[in-house]
Amino acid sequence: MGYYDDHYEYQQKQKGNRGRWFFSALVGAVLGGLLVVISVPALSKWNVLPYQVTPRESEQVQNEETAKEPAIWQQVSVDVSSQVTKAIDKVSDAVVGIVNIQEANFWSQGGEAGTGSGVIYKKENGKAFIVTNHHVVENASELEVSLKDGTRVPAKLLGSDVLMDLAVLEIDAKHVKKVAEFGNSDTVKPGEPVIAIGNPLGLQFAGSVTQGIISGTNRTVEVDLDQDGTPDWNAEVLQTDAAINPGNSGGALVNIQGQVIGINSMKIAQEAVEGIGFAIPINTAIPVISDLEKYGQVRRPYMGVELRSLSDISSYHLQATLHLPKDVTEGVAVIQVVPMSPAAQAGLKQFDVIVALDDHKIRDVLDLRKYLYTKKSIGDTMKVTFYRDGKKHTVTIKLEKESF
Repeated sequence: MGYYDDHYEYQQKQKGNRGRWFFSALVGAVLGGLLVVISVPALSKWNVLPYQVTPRESEQVQNEETAKEPAIWQQVSVDVSSQVTKAIDKVSDAVVGIVNIQEANFWSQGGEAGTGSGVIYKKENGKAFIVTNHHVVENASELEVSLKDGTRVPAKLLGSDVLMDLAVLEIDAKHVKKVAEFGNSDTVKPGEPVIAIGNPLGLQFAGSVTQGIISGTNRTVEVDLDQDGTPDWNAEVLQTDAAINPGNSGGALVNIQGQVIGINSMKIAQEAVEGIGFAIPINTAIPVISDLEKYGQVRRPYMGVELRSLSDISSYHLQATLHLPKDVTEGVAVIQVVPMSPAAQAGLKQFDVIVALDDHKIRDVLDLRKYLYTKKSIGDTMKVTFYRDGKKHTVTIKLEKESF
């Protein structure tokens, strides 16, 4: 019995030791697992390791623990300087914020009505000149320019043009360190990389940069200037997929050389549409900018007529009032002639129907404005082909400057 009892007690002690050993191992494994589960996400969240493994240490670990696995840690050095960053550095200081401040009236409260962007393009005689969009400065009683360092300075509006959606401002040159360089928008190609710089959604995102490509050149977008539901102008624009958001208006569209090739102006804002933004080509903008800077307005050739597209006139009046041949379905009707205007001096009358300018076919009012404003200058002569009482006639007009 003694032997049995001693042996029994011995076995029980052994079982107890094994049990305690098993329990300790189990607790250790669980705690180890918890440590792994808790610490790995925290480390990976910040992309931080508790230590760095040098190549020599990596070889040692590989030899001792993971001989069959390749080393996975290595030092990486990345050079972030590129053509894109160089282009941004070249022009970003010249892209500024524009703050539109409006006085209170019976219908609205005063204060900042909105913000947009602008591009400093010239310093001369102690003044710096900024181009932006007309709709950025519209109805402003005061304007301020927000520079890259956050400094806000008063600005003077030199001139604004609703048709081209451009405006020019002036500030004291002492605040300006850098001006933008204009490129050549006529040589831009689809697929060419571009960068949009501006202040999307306000000054809190000042100097934001987005990158994309030129999606299309010589795009034509109908613009309804007076919001009456009828297009008043065909804007010729560059199309890009670089993100352009509210507040980007008036900012720079830049090529890879850091040159401004367009003034960001608009985007298509529909749920089903993404990545379609537009910029005014800088070659189109330059003569407008020059006129606004020098004269406060764009000096365009003037005919002195009020017009309406034939497509907006009923078929009854096409025959009964205008007396047009049935095969004439495109052109513009003269609704009114301004006395002593170039049109009046050339002999044009009410209800004449213009079908061509310099033998260039005119389909509607947009066609006529586009040809007159982009192909002709003040002082030029222009051949006008028209129908009167069913018969075709031709006269020559000498274009003058519109007087305001």
